[in-house]
Amino acid sequence: MLFFANFATFVLADPADSPASKDASHSVLERFSLRYHLNPGEKLQYEVTHQAKTKTRIRGAEEISQVHTISQRHWDILPATPEGEMVFDHVVDSVEMTQQQGEAEEIRWDSMSGEDPPSVFTLVAEQMGKKLATVTINPMGNELTREDHGGSKASLGMGSLTLQLPENPIAIGESWNVPHEVKARLENGEVKVIKIQERYTLEKVQTGVATLSIRSEPLTPMNEDSVRAQVVQQMSNGEIRFDIDNGRLLSKQLDWDETVVGFQGANSLMEYRARMTERLVEGVPHTAQKP
Repeated sequence: MLFFANFATFVLADPADSPASKDASHSVLERFSLRYHLNPGEKLQYEVTHQAKTKTRIRGAEEISQVHTISQRHWDILPATPEGEMVFDHVVDSVEMTQQQGEAEEIRWDSMSGEDPPSVFTLVAEQMGKKLATVTINPMGNELTREDHGGSKASLGMGSLTLQLPENPIAIGESWNVPHEVKARLENGEVKVIKIQERYTLEKVQTGVATLSIRSEPLTPMNEDSVRAQVVQQMSNGEIRFDIDNGRLLSKQLDWDETVVGFQGANSLMEYRARMTERLVEGVPHTAQKP
């Protein structure tokens, strides 16, 4: 059985037609420095929604699995290091989860309900209200150190915590690449490393907010359909909004619409449809469960 990890395609517009070109505050050729600015003592609160539907057909047997998760999390910004690097604690405050596998009964759990979680959600429940990691980043969002504090490694559909921003100021229409690797298991049991490049493009800037498109491009050939089925869910395609003035993510949306034929035999098929959204919010309570 394959394990599928949780992870809109954009056409680059002519800069002359972009909304930013109509903004009298700057010209199209102006360059923008994208940097994180986190102030000690503040809290950044985010809501992350992840919904996915996977349909598989193997030897004529079809099965549909669906998941839906809404999680509330926050960063506690700590004092900076002597070198001026930013430090924050990552905390997941609450989660609402729904899961259905095939014809089985739908499983639901809300961490704020006070009810014990179903066994399938036990590891996630252990994370609620706890400091999961202390992370140190530089202004470009590069993770310099991470101290994990235990608990499950479940991502809750959140993906990476920070964006890796370009080293130099960037103009509208320009792009930068961020390489990373994912692992896939071959049919003979061996593990293959797949190199992927995430391509970010600055689409527009309005009122201090940068809109970025992101598209993943595989660099390693994926000739085996079984490998492609494992990797497509970790290919990021979508849109990001970044607050240039205050130095933080405002929102992110990633979409998947993938079909892989032959991933487990000639007549097998996998369809994966999913969306993950993340947005900066205010007023989310910092409690994992009701007393």
